[in-house]
Order: sequence, then structure tokens, then C-alpha cells
Amino acid sequence: MKNPFDIKKNYIYMNYCGISPLLFKAFKKKFEFEKKLSKLGVLVFKEYPNILKDFKQGFGKLLRTSSENISFVRNTAEGLSLIANGYPFEPNDEILSYVNEYPSNHYPWKLQELKKRAKLKLIPDNRNLVQNSNEIPNRNPIGFTIEDIETLTTKKTKIIAISSVQFTSGFAADLRKIGQFCKDHKIDLVVDAAQSLGAIPLYPEEYHISAIASSGWKWLLGPLGSGILYTSPEFRNKIEITMAGADLMIQGNDYLNHQWQPFTDGRKFEYSTMPYGDILALNECVTNILEHQVENIRNKIFFLHLVFKKNITTKKIKFLNFNHNNESPILSIVVENPEKVASYLKEKKIITTVRGNYLRIAPHYMTTEEEIVITAEVLNSL
Repeated sequence: MKNPFDIKKNYIYMNYCGISPLLFKAFKKKFEFEKKLSKLGVLVFKEYPNILKDFKQGFGKLLRTSSENISFVRNTAEGLSLIANGYPFEPNDEILSYVNEYPSNHYPWKLQELKKRAKLKLIPDNRNLVQNSNEIPNRNPIGFTIEDIETLTTKKTKIIAISSVQFTSGFAADLRKIGQFCKDHKIDLVVDAAQSLGAIPLYPEEYHISAIASSGWKWLLGPLGSGILYTSPEFRNKIEITMAGADLMIQGNDYLNHQWQPFTDGRKFEYSTMPYGDILALNECVTNILEHQVENIRNKIFFLHLVFKKNITTKKIKFLNFNHNNESPILSIVVENPEKVASYLKEKKIITTVRGNYLRIAPHYMTTEEEIVITAEVLNSL
């Protein structure tokens, strides 16, 4: 069988928090489907009768929830927009979100404010989160504490919308603590999991999370334009339908039956024809994550972070020293001219990214200690 991580032949890849190389088994599954589609047309579905069922069961296992709570979406922004646009806001309701959120988890909520459906309140950056904040430039994002959330929460707060892991600093929110706070105050916790799903455990029912949206092409190793949405039954019942099509309705292929009979499970958000080849591929990816076990993946990534830190000898590189509960798969470092450094690393066949003025180091479970040490040595040489 072909090497499942073919990119490793040519590069040391440290960008699994950006766009990951597509898992070869996933590519193969997608290619086989598209090839059969070209030969069989609609008859292809006789050979693939359980595409959505298998996909939802896989992600149900990953999130420790019922498959009925899983929906396929094309990206994080689509999932969060379906939620934000359908949420039953009342005048003067409030949404809390972090000031440095990724656009996919900012604009859907900003739109509600522009439409005068709710007020968006932004949690400020908290520099006290790291012990060495004096070494971190003021323009670099860091994160927030639950006390910051508590300070802004009022009786009008309906939703707290945050990322499980911040794409710039790598700050991981303590979702257990925040989820309990939301449960106690009857607030819906909505989570952007693009920077964590597949790399660290995420269990919405244990953490009292109302909804999770994630892209599939980062830590899950899936195809571009694929993602998942989790909604709890109670939360899903609140959401009005804002996108509608044939696939939304219980009557299915009875297309001249125009009764309004939408699904009430995760299919509520699957309004029309979907990219089934991508769904097959993403299902292969979640199967791969389940086989390796997400707890083991997390432990491997955190171990590689320690190896990297141990092998950095130059004082020109600074690390954010988060508490254990706020560590994530992304190791963001402060270095002069990060864009120039990333370009130099690319010349050395090491792929990284820069976000929020940080150089991001993001290994995965298939990354070796040797690759981590080489990356550290190249940085030391600068």
C-alpha cells in the first residue's frame, strides 16, 4: 500500500493546524467513489448505501454522542452560520466571544449585531495568562480566563462562542470549567473546534457544550471543503431553519410532496445535495483517528512539544508558558521576523505557518522525534 503520509518523503510537515496533507486512505476512498460515479451515475449509491450513516456513527464515537446529533457541513463558518442565523434571539440579547477569534467564529455573530438581533460583546485579551508576558509583544494575542467571561456575563447573555484552541497563540480554553459555568447560568456554549478536533479529546455532553463546528482538513487529515457540526437535541430544537432544500424533508424523493416536514435530528442542517466523495473520505479520516485513539494522539503531540523545547538553545525564541489546562496541539513561539523565518524553514523543506505574529509549530502523531529535533536545530542556526 502507498505511504499514507507521502508528504514526509519531501518535507518535515509542521502545519497540521493549517491545511493538512490529505490522508491517502481518504484520497483513495474519494477517488474510488468519483470513478464509480463517472461509470454508474445514480447507480453508484447501490454500492455505497450507508455513506452518511457511517460518517455520523464515526463522529458520534469520536465525540461520545449519538450519531443523530451529527451533521455534515462544508466548513466551520457554514455550521456556525446555520446556528447563528437560526438562534431565537430577543431584543438586547448578548453574545460573548473572544476579541481575537478566527473569522469563521466572529462574523456569524457580528452579523447578528449588524442585523440588530443581538449585541456582540468581546472578551478582552488577558496577558496575565502566561508567566512570561513581558517577553510577549503587546500585539500578540494570548487568551482569556473564565473570570474574564464571568465579568462580562449578564442575564441577557444567551451564547458564549469561543474556539476550543485559539489559532494564533495556541491557547486552549478550559471547556469543562466554562461548560459548567454555562450550564449553571443557562447559557449555550458554542465551540469552534477546527484547531482541536482529532488532536485532543472533546466530549460535548460531558462538557455541557450545545454545539461544535469544525473543518475536516486540519487535525482530522481530511479533504478541503468538508466539516462536521454537532448539536445537542435541546439546542437543535431552538434553532430555526434558515437554509432549505429537498434533503431537509422527511418525504425524501417524493419531490412533489411539498409538505413542510423537516428532519429534527442532525439532518435538519443538511438541506441539499452534498459532496459524497468528501463525506466518504472524511469518514475514513475519523476511522483513522479512532484507531489511533485521540488521547494517545494528544500525548504524542505534547511529548513532541517537550522534545522541541528541550532542543531549542537560542534565547531569541520565546515560548508561551500556559498552565497545563490551557496547552494545545499548537506550539506558538515568538521569534523576530516570523514570516521571514517561516520562509527560511520552507527553503529547508520544513513547513510551518505564521498567525498573529507567532510562528506556529504543529506536529501530529505521525511526526517523529527526529523531525522535531531537525526543526529545532534549523531554528537554532538562525
